[in-house]
Amino acid sequence: MTKWSNRIYTYYVAVVFVLTFAILFLVFVCCIWIPSWNKHGRKINQFWAKGLFSLIFLPVKVETEGEFEKEKPCIFLANHFSYLDVPMMGFIPGDTVFIGKASIRKVPFFGYYFKNLHIAVDRDRVKSRAETMRRVGIALDRGSSIVLFPEGGIYTQDPPFMVPFKNGAFRLAIEKQIPVIPVTLSYNHVILANQKELILKRMPAKIVLHQALHPADYSTDEALKLRCFEVIQGQLLKDNP
Repeated sequence: MTKWSNRIYTYYVAVVFVLTFAILFLVFVCCIWIPSWNKHGRKINQFWAKGLFSLIFLPVKVETEGEFEKEKPCIFLANHFSYLDVPMMGFIPGDTVFIGKASIRKVPFFGYYFKNLHIAVDRDRVKSRAETMRRVGIALDRGSSIVLFPEGGIYTQDPPFMVPFKNGAFRLAIEKQIPVIPVTLSYNHVILANQKELILKRMPAKIVLHQALHPADYSTDEALKLRCFEVIQGQLLKDNP
């Protein structure tokens, strides 16, 4: 595709995103106002993400390397190079609660939906981080899985190489003995690069759900963190030689 065709495609995707979200927003609001419906709101969230990729004609290949029980909570941890990463994590099975930056709460309408169905954290405030970990613990105890980007944001200047992971998710996994599922988003940094001008390229995307890492097999959260990093980085280098 040429530069201009990519630009037109980007405008099309933006329109589809806004229109589909506007159509579903009242449904999300109902699921927010009725606490027992929160789980249904997140399920609709997943259907929206999958449907969105179909509407924008961007095929997503999902590879699953290991088996895990969808009804039991896991901590899904993925690399984060692109704004496309968040909607693509909608392909994760089961009831999933996303952990995102507090700044997302400022986005009109979308911020309201996110902070009420998922969890927003201000990493610069100790009190906010503590409250986040408390809410994450409650979500796991209720049987929901957690989706998190352990790099803490889009920080790398040299994809497909990641920056070091933060420790929080791994400490939680050790504490609660919850399995960690490394997730590789192979090509998102090519499809939607983190640049000043966001331009989408239409090409096949890929998400890999790796075998579970069980905390009981690791003596420390640091060892678990390093293994998770190795798994994802290895897949990134394999897919981006």
